[in-house]
Amino acid sequence: MEKTTRPIIIIKKKGGHGGHHGGAWKVAYADFVTAMMAFFLVMWLMSSSKPVQEAVGGYFRDPNGTSSKKGSSAAGSGENFTLTKDNMPQLKDQLEKKIQEMNDFEKLKQHIEMTVTNEGLRIELMESASGTFFDSGSAKLNGDGRDLLITLARELGKLPNKLSIEGHTDSKPYATSGNYGNWELSTDRANAARRIVQANGIKADQITQVRGFADQRLRKVEDPLDPANRRISLIVQYVVKNAAEAEEGKPSAEGGEGKKGEEKSGGEKKSEESKGGAAKGAETKGTETKSGEKKPEQQKPDPGKEAPAKKE
Repeated sequence: MEKTTRPIIIIKKKGGHGGHHGGAWKVAYADFVTAMMAFFLVMWLMSSSKPVQEAVGGYFRDPNGTSSKKGSSAAGSGENFTLTKDNMPQLKDQLEKKIQEMNDFEKLKQHIEMTVTNEGLRIELMESASGTFFDSGSAKLNGDGRDLLITLARELGKLPNKLSIEGHTDSKPYATSGNYGNWELSTDRANAARRIVQANGIKADQITQVRGFADQRLRKVEDPLDPANRRISLIVQYVVKNAAEAEEGKPSAEGGEGKKGEEKSGGEKKSEESKGGAAKGAETKGTETKSGEKKPEQQKPDPGKEAPAKKE
């Protein structure tokens, strides 16, 4: 029997790429590119000028584009919070919350009053008969007075608003003999408050006035000797509208002058035309005689024609 030969089967394997590896490398690469971009951005900012740094920082604080208006709420950056008549009550509420956190608030709350006035936010610290914030008859602040002024200074120092400080007394004559009286005491107390707040957050150029009124502005006019008349007042003044914002509603000076110039030139033209018309009218009138008859107009010699020779 003949052996049957089996057919030779050749299997060819095609070489190809391995299995699917996924996209994890894309995520890692994206993180790397983002980190490099942030690094070069920081390097660029460090070498940039201060106005550029402030502009970029303002964008990240407020991407909506209102950062140039210096903020809109007390919850934002303190240095960008500008007080106007609209948000002054908001500051009042914020300060009241801070003062309530003080240890002796229950003892002091009857002697602290905040009111929104035409000047701004007026913060009044009123004395009692035994002295609440100052030692009796002295310009020296006691512990409660120092703590309260430090608390206020730390909050008000974040604002760009200007401050003024006033000192007031009652009508009771000052006990010490000599040249020291209520005028000096009210001024010294206002100055003592100024020194404390400037040492604890208020900028040197933020206080515009320190005034002593003695008993000329009594809180209780009907009772000039009432201890509540002895007080110091901190006034947080409103901020005037920005010059850039004020100019938005005004027409440009050049445009106004240009319009005025056009009107003026137009008026001059009209006046010249009227003068010219009057002159023409005068010429026509000048040819009429008193009797109303017109004089014959003299013929002017034609320069092109020769004059006739005279007969000898």
